[in-house]
Amino acid sequence: MPPATGWYPEKIHSGLDAVILGMHARADNPELQRAGELGLPIYSFPEYIYRESREKTRVVVGGSHGKTTTTAMIMHILKEAGKDFDWLVGARLEGFGQSVNITHAPVIVLEGDEYPASALEKRPKFHFLFPHIAVLTGIAWDHINVFPSFEIYLEQFRIFLDKIEPGGVLIYNHTDPVLKKLVEEYGGEKSLRKIGYGIPAYRIENGITVVTLEGQTGALKVFGEHNLLNLHAAYWVSRELGIGAAAFLEGMASFSGAAKRLELLAASGQVNVYRDFAHAPSKVKATIEAVKKQFPGRQLIAVLELHTYSSLNEQFLSEYGGAMELADKAAVFYSRHALELKRLPPLTEEKVVAGFDKTGLAVLHEKEELRAWLTQQSYKNANLLLMSSGNYDGLDIIALVNQITQ
Repeated sequence: MPPATGWYPEKIHSGLDAVILGMHARADNPELQRAGELGLPIYSFPEYIYRESREKTRVVVGGSHGKTTTTAMIMHILKEAGKDFDWLVGARLEGFGQSVNITHAPVIVLEGDEYPASALEKRPKFHFLFPHIAVLTGIAWDHINVFPSFEIYLEQFRIFLDKIEPGGVLIYNHTDPVLKKLVEEYGGEKSLRKIGYGIPAYRIENGITVVTLEGQTGALKVFGEHNLLNLHAAYWVSRELGIGAAAFLEGMASFSGAAKRLELLAASGQVNVYRDFAHAPSKVKATIEAVKKQFPGRQLIAVLELHTYSSLNEQFLSEYGGAMELADKAAVFYSRHALELKRLPPLTEEKVVAGFDKTGLAVLHEKEELRAWLTQQSYKNANLLLMSSGNYDGLDIIALVNQITQ
């Protein structure tokens, strides 16, 4: 923790080499304004990371979904294999004390976000990382406050392809029709080596996923076809970095996932409770499908919090059509406070129900309503899936989960 909070423009002086600007600092930040007055170099965080990694082999994982998990899988395998590497990832990972590490390592693994780099630099973060090994996990329209149309959003990924270093490799999810079409039609001047991947061979045995790669077989702690896609992408990256199938699967056996990515919060003999960061339509659909397929004999109770600008925008709600269809019981929660913070108009229950097109969908606004709905459900032979990028308006989810699983 810093000794004090606040802004101290007097600490910005001409002797500084540069100022690194995070994405959450506003353009009117007093320290930023002082840096501009002094003519200091100002870098967005991804620009700075690139400057620190110009002599490294850069692996960049982009895509609308699965970036964090795929990055985490690559990091886990490299660590298990004893490889020296640096990283930048957007979540807390078991075995890694921090989300950013910069040393003299020859390789760096980077999660490549398509969100703007900073308040001054509106271009996406992943346009500044220039990969030698690039991964694209899929394309599904998101961040409508920044990319008001799908065409504008798609263009950012086309530009990303231009940023791959000459002679680099592109590893892409060929089961995503939008991404597959983009890659096939890409006519960049550089010579890219392209590797398409899909869902590898697997089976489910007593709730455990067993995967096969190039004749090698291994059991996993994670599950879901979206995670198998992530794993396959991580495998091809690992191969590029000199790790074969046997070593890869041996290392993946101990991978338990990134925080809030199908994270098992609690379990009893009758119910498992999972927490997931899913908020965009494609992520919600994939996460629900994963839990239902892994435990087909169990009732699935699913809760989604609408918390992002896109999800709370009534013009975007139709993108969620069918996303919660496989849930046996489903609820959507959003607080009026979240709408006010994002300066969005009120969202009616009727519009939410129409957007999701889910029979029996419960629409809740108050955290006490959500608490009541959850405690009223039967958790006999069930899974509870809690999906959110927020905090349910401050509801103590952990305490509630403990109550449910007692």
